[in-house]
Amino acid sequence: MREQVEIGRGRSAQRSYVFDDLDIVPSRRTRSSSAVSTAWQLDAYRFELPLLTHPTDAVVSPATAAEVGRLGGLGVLNAEGLWARHAEAEKVLAEVVGRAATDPADAVAELQRLHAAPVQPALLTEALERIRGGGATVAARVSPQHARELTPTLLAAGVEVLVVQGTIISAEHVGGEDDGAEGPLDLEDFIDGLDIPVVAGGVADYRTAMHLMRTGAAGVIVGYGQSAATSTDAVLGIGVPMATALVETAAARRDYLDETGGRYVHVVADGAMGTSGDLAKAIACGADAVMLGEQLAAAEEAPGAGWYWTASAAHPSLPRSGITRVPTVAPDLATVLTGPARSGAGTMNLFGALRRAMAKTGYSDLKEFQRVGLSVRR
Repeated sequence: MREQVEIGRGRSAQRSYVFDDLDIVPSRRTRSSSAVSTAWQLDAYRFELPLLTHPTDAVVSPATAAEVGRLGGLGVLNAEGLWARHAEAEKVLAEVVGRAATDPADAVAELQRLHAAPVQPALLTEALERIRGGGATVAARVSPQHARELTPTLLAAGVEVLVVQGTIISAEHVGGEDDGAEGPLDLEDFIDGLDIPVVAGGVADYRTAMHLMRTGAAGVIVGYGQSAATSTDAVLGIGVPMATALVETAAARRDYLDETGGRYVHVVADGAMGTSGDLAKAIACGADAVMLGEQLAAAEEAPGAGWYWTASAAHPSLPRSGITRVPTVAPDLATVLTGPARSGAGTMNLFGALRRAMAKTGYSDLKEFQRVGLSVRR
């Protein structure tokens, strides 16, 4: 039973924890980093790094998705982003970046205008073919509102992993006037009709995570990409500290595993990871993989040229992300992900640091490391 804290007469709240509240506890043994594996397998697809990219145009172009794949992760293209709407995506991105340099609010308005253009199946198909041509697993993100509309195009283009992601997603949605002609998405029925793995989210609590697992999702995303750019907490007042959200979702995964007699659903942490230490704590709290965005925006190849935003920045009526400058800390994606690090700030060689944390605490793979001891600072 989670700890309840009285916040006033007749009203209590559950105590929750962020990564800064926790430390990883060393065990009685250590091992060589060379004896540690960070490999992760989703359905039939194996990745040497437990990494998905946050699906934002600020980070993921066809070229960077292919590069992330070469480095061992999974690049996720936003199927509702600029690459799917504009033939000269690099040019319109440059316009957004130029506006951000003088007025970030004006840049958000420009993103809204650019996303008012319709998704063009031919452009989306071309972008996905470029990822495949780079030798990477092809993954794309759709919002729940447009999943049914866009998925046939994605399947025809050979998408291998589908990410259905909203700021907050549920398996049970009560319809309203804004759901469109087809009504709300029945996620269980939708996933049942697909032959590819679906990763869905974000969630932040046990009950919602369990419901999503029961839809047949191969993975559940925890969080909404919390970063310096996101404003979901300010706009909606909604949020659960990531350490607690991950532990709650991991508990749902364990109970669902028992309920189904062995069906394992992967947990993906999205957001609230500023350093490699936070990444290690995310795995320690139960994540199988992490979804990174802001960290990758610091690489020189990032399409956003050092500016970062999430897909929700382009929402036509209620953006939940701004556009934020990210200091360039590394010359390329390889340095950010696999090093070597050129500073001790925990912003480079992120997965080398994860490997070292696992080795220093005596664990040989990600599943073992999920059992590492944790301590609370307060």
